[in-house]
Amino acid sequence: MRERTVRHKEVRHVAGDDERAVGDPNADAAFERWRKGVASVLAKSKRVDVSELPDAPESLLTTETYDGVPIAPLYGPRDELPESALPGSYPFVRGASATPDVSRGWFVTARFGDPSTGATDAAAVNRAILDGLNNGVGALWVAVGGDAPAPAELATVLDGVLLDLAPITLDAADTTAAAEALLAVVDAADVTDRSAIDLRLGASPLTDAFTGAPANTDAAVELAVSVADRPERIRPITIDATVFHDAGASDIQEVGAAIAAGAEYLRLLTAAGLSVTRALQLVEFRYAATDKQFETIAKLRAARQAWARIAQVCGSPAQGGAPQHVVTSAAMMTQRDPWVNMLRTTVAAFAAGVGGADAVTVLPFDQAIVGGSPGVSRTFAERIARNTQLLLLEESHIGAVVDPAGGSWYVEALTAEYAAAAWAYFQGIEAEGGYLAALASGLLERTIAQTRAAREDDINHRRFAITGVNEFPNLAEPDITAGEVDGRVYRYASAFEALRDRSDAILAATGTRPRARLVPLGTVAEYNGRTTFAGNLLAAGGIEAVTDPADGPSADAAPITDVAVICGTDKRYATEGSDTVRDLRHSGVGRILVAGPAKAFADAEHRPDGYLTLGMDAIAILTELLDAAAVDPSGDRVEKESIR
Repeated sequence: MRERTVRHKEVRHVAGDDERAVGDPNADAAFERWRKGVASVLAKSKRVDVSELPDAPESLLTTETYDGVPIAPLYGPRDELPESALPGSYPFVRGASATPDVSRGWFVTARFGDPSTGATDAAAVNRAILDGLNNGVGALWVAVGGDAPAPAELATVLDGVLLDLAPITLDAADTTAAAEALLAVVDAADVTDRSAIDLRLGASPLTDAFTGAPANTDAAVELAVSVADRPERIRPITIDATVFHDAGASDIQEVGAAIAAGAEYLRLLTAAGLSVTRALQLVEFRYAATDKQFETIAKLRAARQAWARIAQVCGSPAQGGAPQHVVTSAAMMTQRDPWVNMLRTTVAAFAAGVGGADAVTVLPFDQAIVGGSPGVSRTFAERIARNTQLLLLEESHIGAVVDPAGGSWYVEALTAEYAAAAWAYFQGIEAEGGYLAALASGLLERTIAQTRAAREDDINHRRFAITGVNEFPNLAEPDITAGEVDGRVYRYASAFEALRDRSDAILAATGTRPRARLVPLGTVAEYNGRTTFAGNLLAAGGIEAVTDPADGPSADAAPITDVAVICGTDKRYATEGSDTVRDLRHSGVGRILVAGPAKAFADAEHRPDGYLTLGMDAIAILTELLDAAAVDPSGDRVEKESIR
């Protein structure tokens, strides 16, 4: 097929748009039986007649992603799509390679030289690299310049590394200088087959520009042209989509913005005289993987499909399988209860591998904490990150299966939906005039900000659960160093962790955390659910819950506090709630809340000041409670008595 360059508005449809579902008609009867069962259960739970439900009652169980992509409660033969091409074939949904190394799986990639890893001296970084290679690391991601080793020290950093066995990715303050230094090391190496050397030079001016850096594309294009004819496998351009993810982007926005940046690079590279085929061979993508495993799997598969469509439109579909370097999400990492991050990164790494990533980097579990988790060495954190992948590869054998998600009705349907949605987002960027124009107009920032706001609202209302932070927090965990490791990363847990930081400040100033008193009504069976709910909610804001005995407080029981939360059943509230509110007010409690809905006190003579419910804005109520215990920023005084 004749090659041609990409032009704005030239690409209209993503591959597969015209495909139709090929569902098994024999499954219709089984589906109708399931639908009737769903209707029966929903009618019972909602206390309505089946006739009052929609014609498709299962739609009530459908959820949506932040892009509006529906996720059905059940996928079956009726959702079957035509089988995708084999791995290594356009549109590369099932993987970029036709003959992947199943004994290796993906490349276990670790980052070296970054100040957050603790070792920045060139010799120390070299020792860390050799140790990593001896213990399972398969590819190197090396920081160069700034606080990391200088470009001139790369020979020391890479001393002893077999360049034809370990792919190298650069992350440099000055990409050109670092690339020249790396290529000098390569030229001096004794390697028989130079085509076995795999280098990623990390030039990423377009995606860096999203974070406010200057878009110096001239230097990146010049670098790409200069290495285009070298015998090594060199991809000088990195399309780093993690910058969109870290800013709060959805999966679709991350992919759509990435392929828009990729299209912009193709225009620049072909304008510099490179063919489309060669230009496509000079780029790689970097994506984030989260603990939403199916969404991550579908995102990576859809991203390959969307980029393959770009290559096809440009006339070189066979070169559409650009490598994917996947990094576990920095945005999902928490400072509080950081050990849970091990679970998050395990699921993310699993999803990356199943989704077909060529290389995976797992961030250390305490990556979000300034200086790392108290009492935890950097070597331990890095070893856990490395071993997370090795367990998946060597014990679970995830990499031994090519496209393990292939054929899954759910994954295939979600991949198709994601590919179409990402293409639509890309088309919106193209309609704006391309990536740089969309960046200049603020289109990318605005749309990503909308997603970020929607996610924040879900987090604040605890519809988006973050274990150890807004659900099941541990107030007894050791103090951490507050602050952000990377201010460009919007971490999902930051709002709740800011409340915990305020609680720590009050503890440091007064010797006691803010407290709220739980007042149970009835038997344990009646109040236990709501005392658990209220205690969990309060702890998410750093407020300690102290519980009265069921027969009321005594002199040696829980201390009297300025805040009380009544916990019981709605039926118990109807008979005892009003009197309990009255008695608490007479005892001097300043603020009375109820765990439950307002309707339980609709006819009460004495009503509480507020209600704690599942759908409430937890950040708002917890902030209000902490305001009663505000500490001066210097920590020298307490403006008001603690709510204890």
